[in-house]
Amino acid sequence: MTDQSLSPESGETPTHAGFVAIVGKPNVGKSTLLNAFLNTKVAPTSPRPQTTRRGVRGIYSTDTQQIVFVDTPGLHKPKDALGKYMNQEVQSALADVDAILWVVDLRHPPTEEDELVARQVRDLPKPLFLIGNKTDAAKYPDEAMQLYRALLEGRTSETHERMLSAQNSPQAVAALREQVLDTLPENPFFFPRGSASDQTREQWAAEIIREEAMKKLREELPYAIATRVTNWTEREDGLQRIEAELIVEKNAHKGMVIGAGGKMLREIGQAARKQLEVFLNRKIFLGLEVIVIPGWREDEEALRELGYE
Repeated sequence: MTDQSLSPESGETPTHAGFVAIVGKPNVGKSTLLNAFLNTKVAPTSPRPQTTRRGVRGIYSTDTQQIVFVDTPGLHKPKDALGKYMNQEVQSALADVDAILWVVDLRHPPTEEDELVARQVRDLPKPLFLIGNKTDAAKYPDEAMQLYRALLEGRTSETHERMLSAQNSPQAVAALREQVLDTLPENPFFFPRGSASDQTREQWAAEIIREEAMKKLREELPYAIATRVTNWTEREDGLQRIEAELIVEKNAHKGMVIGAGGKMLREIGQAARKQLEVFLNRKIFLGLEVIVIPGWREDEEALRELGYE
């Protein structure tokens, strides 16, 4: 896929296209919302915060309109070089988009991290959508929404509000998507029609594997795991052979990921393989290896090698 703009042919109806950032603190449902917009999975999701580490672009196109959604990591107080990189991804996205979706969790009142997001978006002169998510699980959604709205006090640019469940309200998600389409400037398309994401298949598969690792593993270990696909081949019978690495920081972590008799690694591999087979509609052989790169989250060279740059 390419970032090169595609100009409409002479005489065609003008096209509208733009970039839209999805921002919010960790674990409010940003990636779930992106996947719901596209009706397919381009971003990893898990109950754990900070599942998204880099800006993932998801692309939605009609005949004459195209939204390039940028799913950003959760804005938070960074504890290491990886955390700083993630926050920089958010700030970079906000500088280069045409509209912003700020997603909040209506199950809870605003936190210090929500206030941090509000300060980032409040004075930006571009359309802002305040999206109250998880209405299906919120006891007092209207009261919570009022508290989030107050964090935008003094904002003078265009602002919209929506309350929905990204996971369970497909009609509300579709209505929001239509409203966002109406804000886009006149532009040629940035990606070919039919594109769903700007990720390579290797990046996408690596994120699926990391998502399953985060679901299976507990406590602090998930944040010390990175993944990368090292080889992808297709046999004549259609079988896709994918080989990937799970990178951890310590030998003790390696043992935890592998598990007794390899049990944990098998469970991660089986769950990831099932997801990959569903989305690719192909039989998959998935080979996983666990390697140690000491302190990779604080090592800027290692972060670049792992694609965090």
